Amino acid sequence: MFKTYETELAGRKLVLETGKMAGLANGSVLVRYGDTAVLVNVTASKEPKEGIDFFPLSVDFEEKLYSVGKIPGSFQKREGKPSDKAILTSRAIDRPLRPLFPKDFRNDVCVVATVLCVDQDNSPEVAAMIGASAALSISDIPFGGPTAAVNVGIVNDEIIINPNVAQREVSDLTLTVAGTMDKIAMIEAGANEISEEKMLEAIKTAHVEIKKICEFISKIKDEIGKPKFEYKSFDVDHDLYDEIEKEFKDRVKQDVQDKDKTVVDSNMAKLQEEIKEYLEEKYGDEAEEKIANLGEAFYKLEKKCVRELIFNDHKRVDGRALDEIRPLSCEVGLLPRVHGSGMFTRGQTQVLSVATLGMISEEQTLDGIDEEESKRYMHHYNFPSYSVGEARPSRGPGRREVGHGALAEKALVPVIPSKEEFPYAIRVVSEVLSSNGSTSQASICGSTLALMDAGVPIKRPVAGISTGLVTDPDDENNYVMLTDIQGIEDFFGDMDFKVGGTEKGITAIQVDIKVDGLSYKIIEEAFERTKKARKYILDEIMLKQIAKPRDEVSKYAPRIVNTTISVDKIKDVIGPGGKMINKIIDETGVKIDIEEDGGVFIYSNDQEMAQRALEIIKDITTEIEPGKIYNGIVVKTTTFGAFVGLPGGKEGLVHISKISKERVEHVEDFLNVGQEVSVKVIDIDNQGRINLTMRYNEENENNEEGNKEKVED
Repeated sequence: MFKTYETELAGRKLVLETGKMAGLANGSVLVRYGDTAVLVNVTASKEPKEGIDFFPLSVDFEEKLYSVGKIPGSFQKREGKPSDKAILTSRAIDRPLRPLFPKDFRNDVCVVATVLCVDQDNSPEVAAMIGASAALSISDIPFGGPTAAVNVGIVNDEIIINPNVAQREVSDLTLTVAGTMDKIAMIEAGANEISEEKMLEAIKTAHVEIKKICEFISKIKDEIGKPKFEYKSFDVDHDLYDEIEKEFKDRVKQDVQDKDKTVVDSNMAKLQEEIKEYLEEKYGDEAEEKIANLGEAFYKLEKKCVRELIFNDHKRVDGRALDEIRPLSCEVGLLPRVHGSGMFTRGQTQVLSVATLGMISEEQTLDGIDEEESKRYMHHYNFPSYSVGEARPSRGPGRREVGHGALAEKALVPVIPSKEEFPYAIRVVSEVLSSNGSTSQASICGSTLALMDAGVPIKRPVAGISTGLVTDPDDENNYVMLTDIQGIEDFFGDMDFKVGGTEKGITAIQVDIKVDGLSYKIIEEAFERTKKARKYILDEIMLKQIAKPRDEVSKYAPRIVNTTISVDKIKDVIGPGGKMINKIIDETGVKIDIEEDGGVFIYSNDQEMAQRALEIIKDITTEIEPGKIYNGIVVKTTTFGAFVGLPGGKEGLVHISKISKERVEHVEDFLNVGQEVSVKVIDIDNQGRINLTMRYNEENENNEEGNKEKVED
């Protein structure tokens, strides 16, 4: 049955429609927010997926270019693989939903958000996040929502919910917050060095709106929601778990404690083999089924031991204090011929970042559904299998790699100099060499080092750090927070709260949680801890290695000379069919970018040739003005004077009477073709003819100009 539900979000109408489209999905909602329309469909398999120990949830945010009246730019003229923006939105939809499914649920669940129409003032990403929660809530799929989400901006220090295009262009904050009625479930932010206090205020303001939308969805669920279907539980074998806990818990607690990840992994693998032998010896032929279920039981026991060490004993597996950062080190200039390089090491996490400077025309073109068409700063993150000691072929970046690269990019964009200050396209690639937690934050630190080593005049250095959490499931106010979590603490903990920023404030946030949400108290403490840790990393480690950006770019990077010309002169520099610009390039060996606003960027490793190209361009674009003096070349002599070539391809006439104070019988007695002369423009007549004089230093020159002879063509 077709139903329409309407409310208001940030002063604009939000409408959820159901029962009209996609009737075979478990749940379907069409979200209309202003003129933005997103169709969200959720489906679940009837049977669980066997042989897995995780919940198989997949989320796809599908950008349809017809939604913004575009035809795809690809050869096939159809949408291909998802853009980075679509992947990031899919991850943002996934993160607040995943913890709200039953822990023992193993049925495939697919969430597909298809963008049908986009009004740039009303975010399709927010519409998709709200639609996914609503579709799951009214479906028969087991789900503990609802959740809701909003965007937040800050304009002139004022917090704005779901800012429009004009507001986003001047906003100091791009924040997405998702949550339930009671808690914050997801935070994703890029910020222009916002203080922790202002960021917390923005999150709290967002939660006010989130609660309203959650209540709205709950009422829809109460009215038309389907009963949740029964599913096969994949909970741990409790008898097996109780037995191995009784026999091996002390061993697990002992063997899981070591500073070296490889030692811990080896200890756990050996212990699992011992448990298998124990089961075979005790149960004989009946041991096979128990061994088949051992993985889940052992995982649960290891998790319990790690959490008890932290929560009860305030002891971390590597022996650190709760607020202690792992040993840190960094280097710059490791690779002699690249434009900039930096390596950052935190414990067993190590990231090498390499910076490359290129022409402005090499910035990335974006073929998406939002208003952003290109980006000048690009950050890519690679996570090869050897970084975790595994033998796996590389298959290109996955969603995790795209997400971590985007997080580091967000963290650094606010400190990148403007195109006018530093007219380069900039790409940084972070190669994870070794991973034991927080590689995205190590990427931020390593990339800051690489940019400074490359001579990029960043406003301030940026560092990143993450905090973790172990909570009491019976009391949300009883928890232990950890600074600088390593892999095992992320794996078995409840939170990975990543914050990048400068000494002045926050530039990026990403929060992943495994519980149903975070209280304001936890968020506030996470901000305090990350601020303190960032300052330590910057002051005590990074800035002691390189205190400021290099004074000059690498000798292997292209040098840039730039100028601005009149827009109507662009055609003169390019010439018919590109003839003029190609002539300049052939003559000097430079590369040239000319932008629509008249910006001209000349790139070359030869400074002399770059200056020569600049002189040619200035010569072409120079405007000839009366009263000004120019150097020119005699191009033709006549009985009545000489024609002189001027900048910009123009010619002017020096009448025979204006060549010298002496009497001139023959022009050739004073001037020859090819001779360089200095001339002053007397005037430019209404037909564009330029009259020149070489007698501009003589006394009474102006009087003589009034008596100049007329010259016939």
